[in-house]
Amino acid sequence: MKLQGKVAIVTGGGGGIGKATCLKFAQEGAKVVVAGLTQESVDGVAADIQKLGGEALGLIVDVVDAASVAKMVEDTVKAFGKLDIIVNNAGITDDSQLLKMTEDQWDKVIAVNLKGVFLCGQAAAKVMATQESGGVILSTSSVVGIYGNFGQTNYAATKWGVIGMTKTWAKELGRKKIRAVAVAPGFIVTPMTDKMPEKVIEMTKEKTPLRTLGQPEDIANAFAFLASDEASFITGTVLSVDGGIVS
Repeated sequence: MKLQGKVAIVTGGGGGIGKATCLKFAQEGAKVVVAGLTQESVDGVAADIQKLGGEALGLIVDVVDAASVAKMVEDTVKAFGKLDIIVNNAGITDDSQLLKMTEDQWDKVIAVNLKGVFLCGQAAAKVMATQESGGVILSTSSVVGIYGNFGQTNYAATKWGVIGMTKTWAKELGRKKIRAVAVAPGFIVTPMTDKMPEKVIEMTKEKTPLRTLGQPEDIANAFAFLASDEASFITGTVLSVDGGIVS
């Protein structure tokens, strides 16, 4: 198993890509901290992992609150003795065209998708930097952060920012044996895409060379590889998992 003996936190772990990543990590031998906004959602995923014979802990976290993030990391180390991997996956959308976007829409998305990744990455790095084994900081970006997308000024800005942070962290933390890598999903079947009109979904499929949307497991598989020792020389890069879509 790729992640045998590793300890991982997954934010936004209660559903979608986060849930699939938690389950995949557990199947690969990791002890998983399922972090999210509601006790019901994180406990549900933790219970699913335990049914599979894995070890898991559900924790409530507000990624835009530094004290909440610090407690998440502290509780992880208290429960499992270390922190090898964090997946910064918590994220939101609040779409609008530039001419109609409100300051509140901008601020909310920036807070969760950008500040949240910063706070979680920083808190995890402080622990990893003290460990002989270092660690891995993985973050969910998006193809929207690379190519932009109609009606998503705020979301695109955050996902491009995640890439910038990832490349910076790789440079700063490499000497401490900490790797930083971003994954840029294409259009994945999650509650976020459930909100998209059917016409838009069909147009998206047409623009995707593989002619389909991705599944959460496609992203989870990428995270599992990047978190493992098989990816020990990969840092500061962005892996697009998008079916070949380019705009």
